[in-house]
Amino acid sequence: MSQKQQNPWIEGFQTIGLSIALALGIRQFIAEARYIPSESMKPTLLVNDRLVVEKISYRLQDPKRGDIVVFWPPSEIVPDGQRRDAFIKRIVGLPGDTVEVTDGAVLVNGDELDENYIQAPPTYEQEPLTIPAGNYFVLGDNRNASYDSHAWDISQPFVPEDQIIGKAVVRFWPPTRLGGLD
Repeated sequence: MSQKQQNPWIEGFQTIGLSIALALGIRQFIAEARYIPSESMKPTLLVNDRLVVEKISYRLQDPKRGDIVVFWPPSEIVPDGQRRDAFIKRIVGLPGDTVEVTDGAVLVNGDELDENYIQAPPTYEQEPLTIPAGNYFVLGDNRNASYDSHAWDISQPFVPEDQIIGKAVVRFWPPTRLGGLD
């Protein structure tokens, strides 16, 4: 018996359709690529670095201090009519923590953070803020040139957990800087 041959055009469209569905599903639920458009995370991330942002771990566990996260910024800091682009910053304060910046140091619950990854110590002051449940305090590694929780002129300068897209885990471009992120 001979098997009926499927039309190659239909087979091609089915393959393309399945590929698109898989790619969109992976991007929506598992991981996606992002690029760095600014110097706010310098020296850890440089302009035009390309990263993989994974989206699964925060469904299983809470974000941790030191994680580099991609998130939607609070709508209050985006001018009306402008597109709301995702931000990338480092989590410094967890729910319930009190964060302050004084004398060039970031203090969490009164203890100075050991931050060997920053561009330079902060030259600004941040009054103590206690982070509400379900929210995070984020700062760029280039502390003095980052539009982050310390610079947002809003009453609640925090990132709600449901606005976190995922955790930046690996840099894949440029090849000379390929590797995991700390």
